[in-house]
Amino acid sequence: MPNEPLSQKEIEDRLRELPGWSVADGRLTRAYRLGSHFAATALVVHIAQIQEELNHHSDLTLGYDSVGFAVHSHDADALTERDFALAQRVADIAPGHGAS
Repeated sequence: MPNEPLSQKEIEDRLRELPGWSVADGRLTRAYRLGSHFAATALVVHIAQIQEELNHHSDLTLGYDSVGFAVHSHDADALTERDFALAQRVADIAPGHGAS
């Protein structure tokens, strides 16, 4: 997958496909609420597994019943298709963990 910076329009188009996601400080972000600390931890582990598979890693913040996610491509110093591919995978699995 090419790691070229996305234009502002491309970013806006992709954000429309990811409800609940936003861009803050140049990073693609999302916060999830879960039913318990165990559920939040399980989501973090599942995200870590996906990140290893994609060889693309985000910053994750584990709270008592929450998970914060922030990513951008360091080598491009911008948002790229890789960031949105990772975000889509996270968005696909989060509901299975009870995340909202």
